[in-house]
Amino acid sequence: MRNDILRFATAGSVDDGKSTLIGRLLYDSKSIFEDQLDAVERTSAARGEEYTNLALLTDGLRAEREQGITIDVAYRYFATPKRTFIIADTPGHIQYTRNMVTGASTADLAIILVDARKGLQEQSRRHAFLTTLLQVPHLVLAVNKMDLVGYDQARFEEIKAEFADFAAKLDAPDLTFVPISALHGDNVVGRSENMPWYSGPSLLHHLENVHIASDRNLIDARFPVQYVIRPHKSADPELHDYRGYAGQLAGGVLKPGDEVVHLPSGLSTRISKILTADGDVAEAFAPMSVTLLLEDEIDISRGDMICRPNNTPTASQDIEAMVCWMTDARKLTPRSKLIVKHTTRTAKVMVKDLRYRLDVNTLHRDEQADHLALNEIGRVRLRSTQPLFVDEYSRNRQTGGFILIDESTNATVGAGMVVRAD
Repeated sequence: MRNDILRFATAGSVDDGKSTLIGRLLYDSKSIFEDQLDAVERTSAARGEEYTNLALLTDGLRAEREQGITIDVAYRYFATPKRTFIIADTPGHIQYTRNMVTGASTADLAIILVDARKGLQEQSRRHAFLTTLLQVPHLVLAVNKMDLVGYDQARFEEIKAEFADFAAKLDAPDLTFVPISALHGDNVVGRSENMPWYSGPSLLHHLENVHIASDRNLIDARFPVQYVIRPHKSADPELHDYRGYAGQLAGGVLKPGDEVVHLPSGLSTRISKILTADGDVAEAFAPMSVTLLLEDEIDISRGDMICRPNNTPTASQDIEAMVCWMTDARKLTPRSKLIVKHTTRTAKVMVKDLRYRLDVNTLHRDEQADHLALNEIGRVRLRSTQPLFVDEYSRNRQTGGFILIDESTNATVGAGMVVRAD
C-alpha cells in the first residue's frame, strides 16, 4: 500500500497546455483504460485533429470539450511504484479564479505552465501569486511547447530568469524549472534526447522525489474535535463509561500519556489512549484521523480544540484575513453577516471592514475599495460571535484557513486565510 500521496495543482495561462500535460502523465504512466483512449482518439478524429488530443482526458464537461477550455477543477488520480498522485487541473481564465483557489488550497505542489513562444503572461504571474498566497510549499515552472521554439536553451533560460525575478517578490520557498513538450512527451516522464543541454530530472521524476514530509506542521499539536463517541448499551464493561473524541489531527504529534489542554475551557488532562480503525497506536501525527481517550471527564463537544498546554492557538473573535470572494449572487461589503466554518467549528461573523482589495495581476492594494465581487481578493476584518482557535495561515494551513457561508442559501461564498488574530 502506498501511503505517500502527493497532491498537486496545475496552473497557467489559457492554452499553455495544462490539460495536455495531465493527459500525457496519465497516458505515459499507463493510468488510463483502453476505452478512454479509444474515446479520445475518436473525438480527436471527429474534430479533424492530426494527433490524439490527450487534453480530452481531463476536460470532462461538454462545454469544455466544445470550447477547448478548462472550466471546472478536474481531479485525476494516478500512481507509480513510488507515489500516489492527486491532480487538480485548474482553469486559466480570470473568471475562474475561485476554481483555481479551490484546487490549489490543499496542494503540496503547483506546476505553473508557460508557453515557450509567449513567455510569462499576466495569467502566469497571477497564478504564481495565488499559489504563494495559498502557501503551496513547492512550485515548478514547466516551460511547455519547447518543440515549437526548436528546443532552444536560450529561450528557456530567458523565461527562467524572468520568472525567478518575479518570484523574488513572492514568498516562494522551493522553485524548480523544467523545459518540456507535453504534446511529444519531452522531459515529462522520461528525459528528452532533444534537450541534451538540460541536466535536471524529468517532471515525473521530480514529482516522485520531491520531499513533502517536512511541509506538515509537526510542532504545533492541534486536534479539532469532530465527533464525540459514546457507545450505547454494551455488554463490554470496559465500554460502559467510554467517551472518545474523534477528529483529524491538523498539526503536531500526540502520544498516550501526553498532557493536553482543552479549549475553550482551559482544563488540562492526559491522553490515555489513541485509537484508529486498525486499533491502538503509540503516536498520532497530522493528518491522521484518530479517536482520543482522555484520563479525566471534561465537557468536550464538536468544534472544540485539544492541544498542548504551552502551545495553544490564538482564541479570538477578531480576525484579519485574506479572502477570495466566490459568488456573484452578492458582494462582500462591510457589515455583511455570514457564517464561518473553521476546522470543525461553525459561528456567525460580521465583516467589520475591508482593509483593501488586491489586484492579483499588479499586486496593487486599492484601499478605497468598498466591496469584493466574484473572484476578487482582499484583506478583511471579521468579528465572530464565539472565539475561533486559529493560527496564522503561513504557520498552519488547516487551522489558518476557513470558508464563509451565506446564512440564507447555505452556499459557500468565500475562502479565507488568517493573517492575524487579536
